[in-house]
Amino acid sequence: MSGIMLGNLTVEQIENRIGIDFPDKIKIFMKENNQDEASNIKKGKWHCFDIPFHIVCGDIDTATKIYNSVKERSKDVKESLQFSINNK
Repeated sequence: MSGIMLGNLTVEQIENRIGIDFPDKIKIFMKENNQDEASNIKKGKWHCFDIPFHIVCGDIDTATKIYNSVKERSKDVKESLQFSINNK
C-alpha cells in the first residue's frame, strides 16, 4: 500500500469502528501482539491504521487468525476493514 497512512488504533477503537467485538481469546492475542511502530511489521504482529482503516499483519497466519475471528459476523460490520500482509 502506498500513500500516507495515519494512526495506531487499539483493539477497542477497532471494535468501535466495525461495530462488533472480537472474541476474548483474539482480543488478548491482539493486545499482546500489537506493534506500535508502523514500519516493517514483524511476524506475529499487527498494526491498525485509522486512515485508511486497515490492519497490516506481519504474516498470513496473524492476518488469518484476526480475520477468521470475525468473518462469520461480517454482515453486522458497520465499516469495512482491510487487511494486508507486510511482505518485507
